Amino acid sequence: MELDFEHCYRAVDSRDPRFDGCFYTAVRTTGIYCRPSCPAVTPKRENVTFYPSAAAAQRGGFRACRRCRPDAAPGSPEWDTRADTVGRAMRLIGDGVVDREGVAGLAGRLGYTERHLNRMLTAELGAGPLALARAQRAQTARILVETTGLGLAEIAFAAGFGSVRQFNDTMLEVYARSPSQMREKQTVGRGEAGVVNLRLAYRPPLHAESLLSFFAGRTLPGVDEVADGAYRRGLNLPHGGAVVSLRPGDRVVHATLRLDDVRDLAPAVARCRRLFDLDADPVAVDGVLGSDPALRGVVAEEPGVRVPRAVDGFEMAVRAVVGQQVSVAGARTTLGRMVRAAVGVGQATSVGEPTPIPQTDTTAPLAGFPAADVIAALPDAAFGMPAARRATIRALAEAVADGKLDLDPTADRTETVTRLTELPGIGPWTAGYVAMRAIGDPDVFLPTDLAARRGAEALGLPATAKTLSSYAERWRPWRSYALIRLWRAA
Repeated sequence: MELDFEHCYRAVDSRDPRFDGCFYTAVRTTGIYCRPSCPAVTPKRENVTFYPSAAAAQRGGFRACRRCRPDAAPGSPEWDTRADTVGRAMRLIGDGVVDREGVAGLAGRLGYTERHLNRMLTAELGAGPLALARAQRAQTARILVETTGLGLAEIAFAAGFGSVRQFNDTMLEVYARSPSQMREKQTVGRGEAGVVNLRLAYRPPLHAESLLSFFAGRTLPGVDEVADGAYRRGLNLPHGGAVVSLRPGDRVVHATLRLDDVRDLAPAVARCRRLFDLDADPVAVDGVLGSDPALRGVVAEEPGVRVPRAVDGFEMAVRAVVGQQVSVAGARTTLGRMVRAAVGVGQATSVGEPTPIPQTDTTAPLAGFPAADVIAALPDAAFGMPAARRATIRALAEAVADGKLDLDPTADRTETVTRLTELPGIGPWTAGYVAMRAIGDPDVFLPTDLAARRGAEALGLPATAKTLSSYAERWRPWRSYALIRLWRAA
């Protein structure tokens, strides 16, 4: 990816945090790379090289700055929103696919040869999939070294390294310190097994109240909850379950992760960031929406409104189907009945099924949403809905369980929407809602949505589906964010 030197240098000279994660500044005289907002003295132009990824900077022989922690910067909004192969590859790498399945598994998921995928990623990011995964591995290891009392050998394998020697060599190369040297200055104790505390950076502003209120109105007992300014929920991860607590703060979201298996740290972090839309660029979004006189007031009053996303695409699709033509409260009741029935099935033979996760005495037990095969096997009485809608959920669950339908953010958006609408009982509204919240499409608009039309009317906008759809064209490519604004106005 070609970076404009003048634009990048101006961002560094002004220490603009909006560009953190979009590119990295490498200083040849020090051998260090930083995020654009690093508080250190601005380096001279002739000593600077800009890289599109931390992995590219490491590949160039630079180590991470200890002051600004460039590896902990928010992810690039470009890879968060792009629907092409490179964007999908970055989301898969972030979810740990290379560590679990290798480059061959990553290439197979994307439908390309390993060689061609390597060429595409190197052209865009200055590094191939192995280097990108290695950079993420080093960051995961640093978090575990600095925030847990795990033994260093345990951390090496939990972070995805093939050996302790590889772990030590990588940490020395990336951070210029060995794991034992990094541990010397830490005061962490052994602590509670599987518990990791960390801070998730984002680009301000973040309108936390809109996120928490949205989730609070849709919580399911045993799956998620909002209490005391934090959102907690269960997760199904590749190696086991987890419970996460996310509390928004100034420039960071404070996260506590209780993991069955610490190998799931990287995918858990990726899903938490996705859930709160933390890699978004709110200035760019609000710039487009705020240029519309109808939205200017609400954007100024509530800057940084994000799209509440999802950690489980199947869960979001089921929620969307159940929510068709019923109130939010009615949908919660129906979904709660399904979750209780699924837990009562007593099947706990594979990852992804709702096995209760032990918690402290002060918190309620939470688990991830039941897996697709569990929902498909439920008796009719567990659904509590019309036969046609019940058939839709069964068809959805069977398609996901059989691997015929991919609802992860790494899926091809166009193909997923097409396959969703081929299922009985799923129309454009349901497919669009899933594309927005589960797959992460930033440019979805639902003109037939009743709440959107009420919000539009409240803001003095056209309130019929056809005229509202036409008007919304001016909000591209951020119509998903405009939809959230309309819902809040309603």
